Amino acid sequence: MNAVELLLDAFGRIREEVHGVLDGADAAALTHRPGADANTPAWLVWHLTRVQDDHVADVAGVQQVWTRDGWAGRFQLPFADSATGYGQSADEVAAVQVSADLLAGYHDAVAEATAGYLRGLAEDDLDRVVDEDWDPPVTLGARLVSVLSDDLQHVGQAAYVLGLSRG
Repeated sequence: MNAVELLLDAFGRIREEVHGVLDGADAAALTHRPGADANTPAWLVWHLTRVQDDHVADVAGVQQVWTRDGWAGRFQLPFADSATGYGQSADEVAAVQVSADLLAGYHDAVAEATAGYLRGLAEDDLDRVVDEDWDPPVTLGARLVSVLSDDLQHVGQAAYVLGLSRG
């Protein structure tokens, strides 16, 4: 298995975990908050998907699935289409009240776009610098691993909060 195949497998596992969280989740479970300022499972899945969409589209040099395919309009969230969840308030977190089917559909679309991009990479592409604002500069491989790390943490958090909602 080469590095690109490994990344494909890892992103595929995120997709499986997202579906595991969303399968059978109703509105009450998706909006459950164990504390007043806690993130909900719906917000966590939306956020991890937005980050993946934003970051992969950026390195691929393409438009985000969120706007290109009309997902922003379907979600009808009360914040800018460019929002990914970073720095959002407790009220903004609470505003993400959408169905499991809508979340799964958007995540699947982003997962497909990510996989398509990854399939077009050669292993040497992972050494390409994609962000020179850091020391050392960030390579494509490091950026993709960063997205993976963020996504895995958030899907785990969503699963935990969903479990709390079920007692």
